Amino acid sequence: MTQTVSPWAEKLSDPLAHDVATVLKHMGGSAHQDIVVNCVAALKRQRGESVTQDLKAKIVEVFERYRDFFIKPFGENSLRWALAPGLA
Repeated sequence: MTQTVSPWAEKLSDPLAHDVATVLKHMGGSAHQDIVVNCVAALKRQRGESVTQDLKAKIVEVFERYRDFFIKPFGENSLRWALAPGLA
C-alpha cells in the first residue's frame, strides 16, 4: 500500500503553512482568505489545538512568506489566494 504525500509536504515544514495548503487543495486550489482562516481554525479545533486571536495574522504571514506556494490569482488587491500552478 502506498501513502499519498502532498506535493508540498517536504517543502513546507511549517505546520500552519501545511494546513493552509491542505485547505486550499480541498477548496479546489483557491479560496478567499477569510474562508481559509475559518477552515484552518476548524482543522486545529478538530485536532484539539487552541485557536488564538492572532490566527488570521499568522495565516496572512504564511501566505506572504511562502509566495512560491501561494499566489493571488486576481492581483495583489484581491483577498483570494491559490496554490501556485503545479501544486493544486
